Amino acid sequence: MTDLSSTPAIPVTIHRGDYRPPEWQVPDIALDFALGIDETKVAAALSVVRQADAPAPLVLRGDGLTPAAVRVDGEVWNDWHMDGGDLIVDLGERTAATVEIETVINPAANTQLMGLYASNGMLCTQCEAEGFRRITFHPDRPDVLSRYRVRMEGDKAAFPILLSNGNCIERGEEGSDHWALWEDPWPKPSYLFALVAGDLVVNKDSFTTMSGRKVDLGIWVREGDLDRTGHAMDALKNSMKWDEAVYGREYDLDLFNIVAVGDFNMGAMENKGLNIFNTRYILADPDTATDLDYDGVEGVVAHEYFHNWSGNRVTCRDWFQLSLKEGFTVFRDQSFSADMGSPPVKRIEDVRLLRAAQFPEDAGPLAHPIRPDSFQEISNFYTATIYNKGAEIIRMMATMVGPERFRKGTDLYFERHDGEAATCEDFVRAIEDGADIDLAQFRLWYGQAGTPRITARIGTDAATGERTLHLAQLVPPTPGQPDKAPMQIPLRIKAFDLDGGHGAEEERLVLLDRAEMAVPLGRYRSRPMLSINRGFSAPVIVDFAREEDELAWLAAHDDDPFARYEALQQLMLDTLVAAVSGKGGGSGAVIEAVAQTLAGRTGDPAFVAEAVLLPSEAFIGDQMVTVDPDAIRRERLALQGAIGAALEAEWRGVLSGDAPAATDLSRGAKGGRRLRGVALAYLAAAGLDDAAALAFRIFSDADGMTERQAALATLAHGDSEERAHALDIFYQRYRDNPLVLDKWFQVQAWSLRPDTVDAVKELARHPDFTLANPNRVRSLYGALTGNQAAFHRADGAGYRLIADLVIALDPKNPQTAAKMIPPLGRWKRFDEGRQALMRAELERILAQRGLSRDVTEQASKSLAG
Repeated sequence: MTDLSSTPAIPVTIHRGDYRPPEWQVPDIALDFALGIDETKVAAALSVVRQADAPAPLVLRGDGLTPAAVRVDGEVWNDWHMDGGDLIVDLGERTAATVEIETVINPAANTQLMGLYASNGMLCTQCEAEGFRRITFHPDRPDVLSRYRVRMEGDKAAFPILLSNGNCIERGEEGSDHWALWEDPWPKPSYLFALVAGDLVVNKDSFTTMSGRKVDLGIWVREGDLDRTGHAMDALKNSMKWDEAVYGREYDLDLFNIVAVGDFNMGAMENKGLNIFNTRYILADPDTATDLDYDGVEGVVAHEYFHNWSGNRVTCRDWFQLSLKEGFTVFRDQSFSADMGSPPVKRIEDVRLLRAAQFPEDAGPLAHPIRPDSFQEISNFYTATIYNKGAEIIRMMATMVGPERFRKGTDLYFERHDGEAATCEDFVRAIEDGADIDLAQFRLWYGQAGTPRITARIGTDAATGERTLHLAQLVPPTPGQPDKAPMQIPLRIKAFDLDGGHGAEEERLVLLDRAEMAVPLGRYRSRPMLSINRGFSAPVIVDFAREEDELAWLAAHDDDPFARYEALQQLMLDTLVAAVSGKGGGSGAVIEAVAQTLAGRTGDPAFVAEAVLLPSEAFIGDQMVTVDPDAIRRERLALQGAIGAALEAEWRGVLSGDAPAATDLSRGAKGGRRLRGVALAYLAAAGLDDAAALAFRIFSDADGMTERQAALATLAHGDSEERAHALDIFYQRYRDNPLVLDKWFQVQAWSLRPDTVDAVKELARHPDFTLANPNRVRSLYGALTGNQAAFHRADGAGYRLIADLVIALDPKNPQTAAKMIPPLGRWKRFDEGRQALMRAELERILAQRGLSRDVTEQASKSLAG
């Protein structure tokens, strides 16, 4: 007999095809909060209007709530009942009514950090995707748009600052309490509601829009953090200016506020007029933030601001359309960051992230299209596919139509759907109409999962010398989608004639829209050097056999920076895969190509730093049928050491002289610091006698976090006396700074030492480690899952550690717990021993009683493979 009490409940699957318009709309909602850390009373008045043709009960979603009172049109109402967590109100023949509901919640007990919760004495909200139902009963679906009027009252000493969406229209005091009344004139879905109450200080500024309106800006933080908000404020003003210039989008309120919160599941949230941010993406100064942190602040501030139009003014009809707002907005923030810095480096960073996070997702048991067909828990679909692949699909459309026609399409999209809840199809149709293009086949990108694989070869007509590029595409099977139709794939290509007989060919855009295609190249006396998928014009894998000398030539001479980077990376990758397979032919070609790239470092040191980095262990594994983590680490370290030793003089030359001042955030200074960190890592990998001393000197002399962390990370890989000394110095200096302390945990979990898993176990018992803060969890356990050889230790210790974490964290914060599961789901890529160990941990997770929907869905799908 099966003990059903120990079997987790199977979550209900929600299907995109079952969508039905809401039977009731809520055009206006008034909320009255009596604030308290342990008890907050919420009085909600919903003005509801029936949309259904026939009478239908009003279904209001709730999660963990009990109605203290229900009134309809001012009268006590008894014709209601609970269905699970939901409140069902029978309104009879009414076509409109005002429904009032009172609830009481405990923010201090809300460890899920969804809804209204307490964070170090402050009250704040996170409502996307379904957190509003943890505050009050509501339809809580994105196609129900309302105008909000919010009154907050609380103790002046505990909550001196009271913030919500829109504009503050009235304030007052009553004894020891005070209150504020906020009104947002723009209809919005419940997931965009926001409230913050606490003891905060503000960095105030203003921005004048293109029509001459003054907008007051405020970034609210805790006392002591104010001097670290300047970069975020600059990023906000630059974002507002850029969105006007590039998309013609002007801000629409008189006030724009940002609040930084230490305990936050996500990076940030685009609530209308009141963005709530993880402190990680607001606070920055040279002593505590690296250049990558500065870039992260700039990019995330831009992303959330851009959502004001691509997400707020035009929102998504249902959660299956999530990429409508997220994919488009990621594309917008990527374009902004490229314009603010180095476009080639930004493109390399974006593609590296796509390959590290999204390609494995597409190749694993959790693969899904950017517009999924079903889900059990929507929080599980805030994925690299929705965000990053979604951005690539928007980028492909922009590539196919060009900037002017793309702008016409986006203008039409905003014009048509302002104030509406739209779909992905609405966006595609606007681009079609605005750019005068047929995207019927292109729509397959929205419905088909998997990363297309392109096979390319050059054929020659012996009689005429005509060369032809033969292309073939295959979209691999994914769960639930065994057979795929050919996609429409834009490939930017250019052929170089080394003999000079053909002349320089211009770049052209090839639209591969069939399973196979032949592309005439013209006459060449010898095989041309083909640059393909330039700028990474499509998120695909290209299989194109090229010799070492071809890749080396392209790495040195291709006129597309990304293609140069790609050629050198492919040369490194081929060398490493051959070595892991026991077919290594030496590292000479790689060393020579790196040397040539280094010779041009004065032009764009940031590009050089990216280009000479070896591919990650995980990416090397992605090229193999069966991943061998130990062999990959061994051969990667060997190649890194060989490059470090052979080019020792060049690396020391990079490190000679003073580093750029940490306060200098210019493109050249940031690139110089980045290259210095790469040089130090290569010298350490070479095993030079003075490597640890050199790293410690850089660590000690650093005037900013970029150099300090790079040196600390280098030392963390070794076992020198300097390692322990540097870790202790770093901890003692920053132990009271949570964000920087995250870095201390992270560098140790990233360590290449064989005892890293044991070190992580020990660090989890450190007094400064806590499961209550998602940043701290990600800094330790998230870093471990990204450390391939450590996580995949042959005895399964890494797997057990992550499973233990998921089991312990799920009752407290299921959203964060669920995001730790996908690395276990890639078990099919490994040897039989590791497969068995990973499956066993997934089974152990699923055997737990009371498992959340978040974790149940992720673990069950991962186990099914």
